[in-house]
Amino acid sequence: MGVSKKGLLSAGAAFMTLTGLAVSTFGVMQTTNANSIDNQQAPRLLAQGQQQLKRLTVVFPSRSDSTDLQSKANAVAAFLSKELRIPVTAQIGDDTAAVEALRANRADVAFLSSRPALKAEQLANARLYLAEVRDNYSGRYTYNSVFVVPNNSPLKTKNNAKATLEQLRGKKMAFTSPTSGSGFIFPVSELVKQGFVPNRDRMDGFFSQISYGGNYSKALQAVVRGQADVAVVSEYALFPPYITAEEKNKLRILHKISGVPAHGIAIDDDVYAPQREQIINALLKLNQPQNNQLLRGLYNSTELVRVDHTRHLSSVRDALKRVGIEP
Repeated sequence: MGVSKKGLLSAGAAFMTLTGLAVSTFGVMQTTNANSIDNQQAPRLLAQGQQQLKRLTVVFPSRSDSTDLQSKANAVAAFLSKELRIPVTAQIGDDTAAVEALRANRADVAFLSSRPALKAEQLANARLYLAEVRDNYSGRYTYNSVFVVPNNSPLKTKNNAKATLEQLRGKKMAFTSPTSGSGFIFPVSELVKQGFVPNRDRMDGFFSQISYGGNYSKALQAVVRGQADVAVVSEYALFPPYITAEEKNKLRILHKISGVPAHGIAIDDDVYAPQREQIINALLKLNQPQNNQLLRGLYNSTELVRVDHTRHLSSVRDALKRVGIEP
């Protein structure tokens, strides 16, 4: 969104809105420029309004399966700088800080998961143009939210979702976190859809106990240790580094919910269309064999694909509405 239009949103209002998305501290983002000559304070825009950027800032959110992210992000930034022939800066922060950076015109591009992408659209008019593909995503750029039980659980997969999930009545549930798409929003949406709970705030009448692991690993380990009867996570969490092969052998999937949108790459609308296309094409070159390790090193993604923002995020938008959560 243009600077003048974004100025209508105060920093305080944006902070209050974003804290509903995740707990974080704003302004604490590591920053490294991909090119030493880029340390000069070049103006961001050639002129007011939607003009060609003279430098680019990309935010790479930290994720539980990412290691040594700053150096890997720097390598991608250096690649983009070479392709675009402008300085490119890599910043590290969480999803919330990434959205705030887009809103405040401190970033132009951000890797985002689905719900933060909706928040970026709302606050900064940024849109997703690319989605990540992983080998362990069932739908290439969508994946499954899965209900996981012990191997020896008496709970069985029935011929429909209602009959399968009915068995969870009175059971101990381990969600991933209240902000997780696959580990909370999509499974609760399914429970609401099937008529078992009215919304996210009134589930005590269905489950005997509700806990939050805080991440995929701890939610699954609660089931392994007998602290919960069932956990909900992303399908890819059933593999290392989230759990060990030994732990996986003690678990099985009870029920799947398909269509969870993969993480993607959002571009702010301050970036004018021709340059946005250049950025997209440069990012797509990470799919080429000689460059692909740069992409894989970030978040274990194998490919980037073009997506339509509205269609890609429609399932999470519907799920949020059903459970009574604002994007």
